[in-house]
Amino acid sequence: MSDLSRRTLLGAASLLQGAASGQTADGPKVGFIGLGNRGAYLQRIAAGNTPARLTAICDLFDDKLAAAKKVAPQAEVFKDYRELLRSNIDAVVIATPVFLHAEHLEAAVAAGKHIYIEKPAASSLADCKKMLRIVDSAPRHLNISFGFQRRYGQVYQKAKAAQDSGAIGQVRWAQVQFVKSVGDRERPAAARPSEMVDKVRNWGAWQDLSGDLIVENNIHLIDVMNWFAGARPSKAHGTGGRTRKGYGDIRDHVHVTYTYPNDVQGLLVGSTLAAPGFRNVFEQFHGPTGTIEVSENYWRLLRGLKQEDGEKSPRSIAIDSVSAFVQRVAEGKPENTGARGIESTLTAILGRMAIDSGREVTWEEMMAG
Repeated sequence: MSDLSRRTLLGAASLLQGAASGQTADGPKVGFIGLGNRGAYLQRIAAGNTPARLTAICDLFDDKLAAAKKVAPQAEVFKDYRELLRSNIDAVVIATPVFLHAEHLEAAVAAGKHIYIEKPAASSLADCKKMLRIVDSAPRHLNISFGFQRRYGQVYQKAKAAQDSGAIGQVRWAQVQFVKSVGDRERPAAARPSEMVDKVRNWGAWQDLSGDLIVENNIHLIDVMNWFAGARPSKAHGTGGRTRKGYGDIRDHVHVTYTYPNDVQGLLVGSTLAAPGFRNVFEQFHGPTGTIEVSENYWRLLRGLKQEDGEKSPRSIAIDSVSAFVQRVAEGKPENTGARGIESTLTAILGRMAIDSGREVTWEEMMAG
């Protein structure tokens, strides 16, 4: 079975299994800002797998609101996110276009809401710096989490525990790969959007709105690489480009090498040029005594060619991430991982800058910009 079909089946089975739990009368009240593909998926996860009460929804588009209303019939409907934040909710899930994240995070912190905001933090260096100040000054009782779901996935936590136990020794080299197909679908023959509604509809096609392939998509793997390295990289160099022509300016392939402490090299390969139906996504960490390979579907410990440990993921790691957030809110156990999520976003931006400039770029050079 392919990674794509396995992931789809796991996610569907988990949603069906969790649907029986539903919402409870005393669960935290959660609102949703942004109900596109990702926001709608997170809403279904929260409704079917957590005790959260889905009491408020917000989007610019009526069709998205109508679909969300079917999942949460009692939810109050908003077109303005500021009005939703003034409502009587405990927490908010923000799944809006990347270029709006800084604005929406700032407003949610000011409103005193617990926050689950989708990755990446932002599409620009300036917004990342602004968001660092926001999360650093946020009240300490608030939960602030980015959607780096791998951090909470059961297979990832077991793989990290194996690494921490010394199963492979000190990591010497890492390779992470996100290769998938987006198809050669027809692209609109239109100019770059200038009106806000058009930017919201088409943000994924433009670097300044999405952050480009490496920031919007490959960042999941970059976050895992930082996690297993226990640090952020000091520099990066790489290449990338755009093979398919048409609407937008995002790249469809990148190759970036990051340098971590002790001269550990981390190689990122990202591409959307694969043939239809193909998907190969994993993170590998190589040490003197073994290799750990992990993905959203499985983890395994290899010594030579022999697998010594590992298992398949019991459910979608997105469920693990959203469930952990709701549980922290319900139990009053705050966790602010905002700075960590922004650092991973900055790591992706560092790689993008190296591709743009065609030379090695250091962390210090980036942050001085």
